[in-house]
Amino acid sequence: MPKPKQESELVKTYRDVAPYLGLGFQLAATIVLMVFLGDWLDKKYETTPLYTIVFAVFGVFAGLYNLIKTVLRGGGKKEENEKK
Repeated sequence: MPKPKQESELVKTYRDVAPYLGLGFQLAATIVLMVFLGDWLDKKYETTPLYTIVFAVFGVFAGLYNLIKTVLRGGGKKEENEKK
């Protein structure tokens, strides 16, 4: 049975890692949703593959922006917590 001190360290570790656990899924989901949206627009307006490519590139940039923003914001919070 873990000691209370070990449990608190484990909980602290999970709290530190939690914001990053879903980032890969968010990145992939953003790209996939944008590709499906582009594909749907291509079929609607018969412009294959124009919208698919445009929205796929937009999805990559939007997903990477979110990833970088989250990582940089998380690093800043960690530094602030260490100063306290």
